[in-house]
Amino acid sequence: MLKAKVLLVGPRESGKSVLANFVSESIEGIGSYVPTQGVRILEYEKPNLNGNCKGAGCRFELWDCSGDQKFETCWPALMKDSHGVIIIFNPELPSHLKEIEMWYSCFVQQQPLLDSQCLLVAHHKPGSAEDTENLSLAYPLNKLKLIHSNLEEDPEDVRMEFMKYFRSIISVINENREKEEMSIIS
Repeated sequence: MLKAKVLLVGPRESGKSVLANFVSESIEGIGSYVPTQGVRILEYEKPNLNGNCKGAGCRFELWDCSGDQKFETCWPALMKDSHGVIIIFNPELPSHLKEIEMWYSCFVQQQPLLDSQCLLVAHHKPGSAEDTENLSLAYPLNKLKLIHSNLEEDPEDVRMEFMKYFRSIISVINENREKEEMSIIS
């Protein structure tokens, strides 16, 4: 079974833990807001993610990283051996739009990740206005895949987008593994 490490990063109170719980089908910490201290790791197994019976499946480690920059000294350790980064933000907060540039710079550009290994999630909290569909993001964020998540209105759409992202991560892992095997052979 493949193993993939995916980091969930972004500003404080953006919904990282809520989405990590939702995607991993965990009920841990549901309820009132409790800031993540450092990191919280959720394991999530997805058999035959590719939709065929031949697929070996994958065990995902979802690293729900604190949005508090006081943990910045831990970031290099969190990034080690990661296969993907999901940047989550609240599109209604202008400070989050500015801050996600820093998260991208630190967690995507600082390691050898392709933009396809990064997902931007504009997370809409319950009862929020949804007039942020046409976000204008600065370069290089505007070239990343952006999804809007609203767990009240379209939870299955959100789940489908995450599954598409996870499939792309598995593809990258398989491609890298094949390249490595070919380099050993030749």
